[in-house]
Amino acid sequence: MELLTSLQQRERVTLDSDRLNDLYVQLGQHAAEDVVCRALEEMAARLSHIEKSYRAGDWDDLRKNARGLGAIADQLGITILAHVARDVKTCVEMSDPVALAATIARLMRVGESSLTEVWDMQDI
Repeated sequence: MELLTSLQQRERVTLDSDRLNDLYVQLGQHAAEDVVCRALEEMAARLSHIEKSYRAGDWDDLRKNARGLGAIADQLGITILAHVARDVKTCVEMSDPVALAATIARLMRVGESSLTEVWDMQDI
């Protein structure tokens, strides 16, 4: 009989709340909420597009969307997501399919957690 071990892959997503606070100070409550909501929608769309590009083997599109996702995440202070998006871009550029598969999976996990975290923080 074989013994199987299931690994729980969880990362704690943290936000740089100073970046979000700066955004709210600069733009005001209403405008900042609008910007954050649009950014969340764009991040969700890019995550979906990245997954589709990966499955289709469209490396140029994948790299472009990972770069854009990283920039948006960086602006909102979601540093872990920005970092993982840069890692995806690097894996594409290095033509490393094994690392890319693992990093795409991590990007999807971190991306989903990040979207939830920012959304929940907005409710506060």
